[in-house]
Amino acid sequence: MSSFIHETAIVDEGAQIGSGTKIWHFSHIMTGCTIGKLCNIGQNVVVSPNVKLGNNVKVQNNVSIYTGVTCEDDVFLGPSMVFTNVINPRSAVNRRGQYLNTLVKKGASIGANATIVCGHDIGEYAFIGAGTVVTKEVLPYALVIGNPGRQVGWISEYGHRLDFDLNGEASCSESGEKYLLSDNVVNKI
Repeated sequence: MSSFIHETAIVDEGAQIGSGTKIWHFSHIMTGCTIGKLCNIGQNVVVSPNVKLGNNVKVQNNVSIYTGVTCEDDVFLGPSMVFTNVINPRSAVNRRGQYLNTLVKKGASIGANATIVCGHDIGEYAFIGAGTVVTKEVLPYALVIGNPGRQVGWISEYGHRLDFDLNGEASCSESGEKYLLSDNVVNKI
């Protein structure tokens, strides 16, 4: 299965694009980046040098993924969400050697217009609500909203809020998945 690259998209030499990936209108994929299989890169997306996207990553329109960002498999990046890669940018100061890394782990979703301040990883299956500003690490399965982002609950791999009982157990009514919460760590059981 080959990839699809719209005629208005630019893919620089040295970029690696996985099979079945689609790259849409006016997007720019820069040299040295790696995009996995079956990804969908929306309109007006920039993927900077050395970015790594796993398989089945969905990038909605108007997203810039800057050097230092890695997204594992099955990540969703909502429309116009923002990554940063320098903690204290100044136009007159070149800080290219000071990029901070951000890792978005498997299955995480980041909502529209959210901002992820660099150097803060997003845990597996975490859900960042629309407009949230992430200023610290996000735990796996955490539901985070607001500015600054704060954890308000837990969410299943299926994308539904989890309500844990007194024994620390929860299940997702839609999928039947079962979870255990112990010492602020969620495990699927």
